[in-house]
Amino acid sequence: MGITEQNISLLKSGKVRGVRFDTLARICAALQCQPGDLLEYRAGPADEDSP
Repeated sequence: MGITEQNISLLKSGKVRGVRFDTLARICAALQCQPGDLLEYRAGPADEDSP
């Protein structure tokens, strides 16, 4: 798939703060899904202060 096992493990554990678009595209191609099937928005501390 072109993604290291270590990176897959970090993604699975939720210990990453961002994902490159090409990585997301490769995962979606391998799983035959759309990015919205994999991602969930969670507000962080900076988002809570916004109006």
